[in-house]
This record gives sequence, C-alpha cells and structure tokens, in this order.
Amino acid sequence: MNDQEAVRRRLQRVAWLLDNSIPLPGTRFRIGLDAILGLVPGLGDVLGVVLSTYIVREAARLGAPRSVLTHMAWNVAIEGVVGMVPFLGDVFDAVWKANQRNYALLERHLADPRGAARSSRWFVGLLTIGMVVFVLLLAVIGYFVLRAIVHALS
Repeated sequence: MNDQEAVRRRLQRVAWLLDNSIPLPGTRFRIGLDAILGLVPGLGDVLGVVLSTYIVREAARLGAPRSVLTHMAWNVAIEGVVGMVPFLGDVFDAVWKANQRNYALLERHLADPRGAARSSRWFVGLLTIGMVVFVLLLAVIGYFVLRAIVHALS
C-alpha cells in the first residue's frame, strides 16, 4: 500500500468516526463524535472544527486545488458556525456531516481532478456572488435603519 492510499484510508476512518460511528438505537440514523463534542458548550464546537480541519489539511497535502480546499473549508465553517447555536446546532452537526462531505470531495478530486476542480470552482464562484449580495443587502438594510434612527431623533 502506497502513502496516498494509507492517507486515504486514514481520512476515511476519521470522517466515519467524526460523522457516522455511533448508531442511534431504534433508527437507521448514525451520528459521530463531532455531534457528541458539539454538546459541550463552546469548547466542543471549537474542538470539532479543529478535528475537521485535519481532513482539509491532508487534502492539501495530497494536492487538492484551492477551489476544492475552499469548498471543504466552507463545509467545516458552516458546521462550526451553525453548530454554536444551542440544540439546533447540534442537530445540524449530526445531519450536515461536513467530514463525510469533505472526504467525498477529496475522493472525487483523486478520481477526477479536473471535474472536481471545475465543480468546486463553480461552487466558490456562486459562494462569492452570494456573499457579495449578502454584504450589499446588509449595507442597504443598515442605510435604512440608520436613516430611520436619524429621522426619529430629529
């Protein structure tokens, strides 16, 4: 077994452990250590994000392009930010499964580097457009709120 294959197997195991290793009794649904860690206020979500970045770091070592790494980082960021919301964030963590998503992105990159990079570039482009629109909406809302405050005070 070569080094790349060993890393892939290790990352598959880490993703499984963090996202799918614990079956919920009486259901077909599984959660992982990431969802359990998220139950610890504050520190649990931070630790979950740190563990999740391991897969992103190893993907970079395996030569994944920036677009794929950005897509992976987005998955981790969404899980980390939403995971901070009490209870609902924990449910989201259990369903989102960022580590399984990121492992699948890495596998796609290794099987079809051009196709994975192309689809991730589309994702990053749409994400960038979405963020610009969001910031512009915030600016417009901020303008109207500030205008209403100034009008109310005068």
